[in-house]
Parts: sequence; C-alpha cells; structure tokens
Amino acid sequence: MREKVRELLIGLSLKGMEKVLDRELNLAEKEGTAVAEVFYRLLCEESAHRQQRSMLYRLKHAKIPWDWTLKTFPFDKQPGVQKPQIMSLAGLSFIERAENIIFIGNPGTGKTGLAIGLLRQALVSGCRGRFYNAQDLLDELYASLADRSTPKLIRRICNYPILVIDELGYLTLNSEQINAFFKLMGERYGKTSTIITTNLDYPNWYDLFQRKSLVDALLDRLQHRCITIKIDGPSLRASSDKKNPE
Repeated sequence: MREKVRELLIGLSLKGMEKVLDRELNLAEKEGTAVAEVFYRLLCEESAHRQQRSMLYRLKHAKIPWDWTLKTFPFDKQPGVQKPQIMSLAGLSFIERAENIIFIGNPGTGKTGLAIGLLRQALVSGCRGRFYNAQDLLDELYASLADRSTPKLIRRICNYPILVIDELGYLTLNSEQINAFFKLMGERYGKTSTIITTNLDYPNWYDLFQRKSLVDALLDRLQHRCITIKIDGPSLRASSDKKNPE
C-alpha cells in the first residue's frame, strides 16, 4: 500500500509529500498518530516544497549577477549608510506603497550591494522582480524597436513589482533609447517600485538624457514617490573580494 501511495504521489507531481512519505508513515506507525495529523503533515511538506521551488524560480529569473544579501553588506565599513534605514526598507512596505528608491554615490560605495540585497529580500518574501544593468536595459529597449516589440517588452518589465536598474551613469544613449526609457518609467509610475543606482546626482541627469522637459517629468514622478539615499562614504572595493558588495 505504501508503494501504491508513492506511485500516486509521483503521478500527481506531489514531490514534497513523496520525499517525506516514509519518514512520516514510519513516525505514525511508531507513535500511533491519527490519520488526519499524518495527512496534515504531508500537506505541510508539500506546501513548503512548492514555496521553496517557487522562490528558486524567482531568484533564477531575476538575473541577479551576484549572491549578495543585506546580511553580507559591510555596514561597519560604510559610515555613509544608515543600517537602521536599510533594514527598515527590508520590511518591503515601500513596494506596497509603489515607492521608488534612488541610491546616489560614487563608484564602490555599496549602491549595487544594497539594491541587490533589497531585491533578494523581496524575492525571498514572494515578490517577483528583475535586475538590469542600465546599459543592458536601454540596449534591449532599443533592439525591440526593430521588430516593434517595445510595447510588449515594456509591459513585461512593468509586471515586475520591483525592478532594479543598476549603474545609471555616463551612458551612450540615442534619442530612441531615451524615449523608450521614459516610456517605461512612465508606465511603472505609481504602480510598481523601481530601485536605481547611479553616480549622478539629480542635476546631472539633464546632461545624461539631454531632454530637459522629459527629465523634469521623470524627476517629478520619481521623487513624488521616492526615497533618495545619498551615500557619502569611502569605496568598499579595496577590501572586497566579490563575496561582499562593492
């Protein structure tokens, strides 16, 4: 009978239950556990298995380039970052409010590490998200113009409750990329959260995008629902070994 149950579990793709079947049945036989309790334990194992599988799927498809977490961030070495503020953000209420986060600071001060840490926290907590290098995102938006798939790409990116755009700095942009980027940010405004890391303070965004009216509109939207964190501290790269964020 045990093998018949196992075959049914395998056929129904109940891998979590199948994995612990022998353990739970042996324990039930030893302790005389009620059938309902055994069934409950098996269902709990199946639920945990599916949650774990779903989390791994979200982590894989988020395309995070490094295995950094907020636990690995060297707060003790970066006085420009207030740990209580970051840990408060890790509660993820900013996603519920569809607020943005902009990390501004010199290269190596930990902007990317903090952004990845918050993204990973969201993914582990059940939220879908995506990491993009800024130039890669803009190149992908530009490439989509060739087959007129830009609206579809923007809709897909807008479906992520949290999006990280890393290294928005001195990029090489054409007018089509700029227009597509502003379209994307306009679609996400007020609906989802975007985390941007940049070495450019807001006034320098005009030099980057070279479209004053569009930059005015972008900054107005970003800062309306935005938490700006300016990191004025030393570079962490001198002591980093790729296990810790730069």
